[in-house]
Amino acid sequence: MQQRHTNRQQYFLEQEITTRKFVFPFIEKYQPITAGLRILEIGCGEGGNLKPFLDAGCQVTGIDLSEHKISLARTFFQDHPRSDRLQLLCEDIYQSELPKDPYDVVIMRDVIEHIHDQERFMAFVKPYMRQSALFFLAFPPWQNPFGGHQQICRNKITGHLPWIHLLPLRIYRGLLRISGESEATVENLMEVKETGISIERFERIIKNQAYRIVSKKHFLINPNYEVKFGFRPVAQAAWISAISGIRNLFTTSAYYLLSPWAAD
Repeated sequence: MQQRHTNRQQYFLEQEITTRKFVFPFIEKYQPITAGLRILEIGCGEGGNLKPFLDAGCQVTGIDLSEHKISLARTFFQDHPRSDRLQLLCEDIYQSELPKDPYDVVIMRDVIEHIHDQERFMAFVKPYMRQSALFFLAFPPWQNPFGGHQQICRNKITGHLPWIHLLPLRIYRGLLRISGESEATVENLMEVKETGISIERFERIIKNQAYRIVSKKHFLINPNYEVKFGFRPVAQAAWISAISGIRNLFTTSAYYLLSPWAAD
């Protein structure tokens, strides 16, 4: 599993496939993806999620803190026939000079769970969206079997242990160190433990910030597992999805499509 996280071209292709097959249709039910739409991805990494939108002729912007990932994205897209419609920025969005109010669709896929002070963030990004815009977010609820991202561990046993990230902080940190993980990996996983988000907290934040849920879907089996492991996606049972707290333990991905403005 660790190999997936070091082979960034493979990761790029997996992101592209999952977005094209699952994210694109989820958005298109409410906003046809046509040439000329302005798309922003926050936390774009190498840009795999952006490729289906660029292929469709959209004006696409990706922003990420990682200079290495943005450099790889530029390499992966350098021969794309519509590369003139692509803007890739290595910036902190809080410090960015992105224009306000131009974007029709904003995307964050498996990023919100890495952000500190998520309520501040959700308030901050709203001005970048047109009133008619849609905001797509997908995230793994923190309490799901691998919600701690422990699958990035080099130790094969540790990387395959479900729910170990729910251990008390000191015990979890000690287990990772005993397993031989580098300090960089340990600190990365500690940060995920700090910033990980539940379905309940996410919905509370978007309510506080006056977003409106246009559509949502919880998955027992994450759509991204199809390209990664050959497992077909499975929607979460409605009765589990309705039970606060319990649903987080068995939901591997939550898809949300938001309007930046609550209904009148």
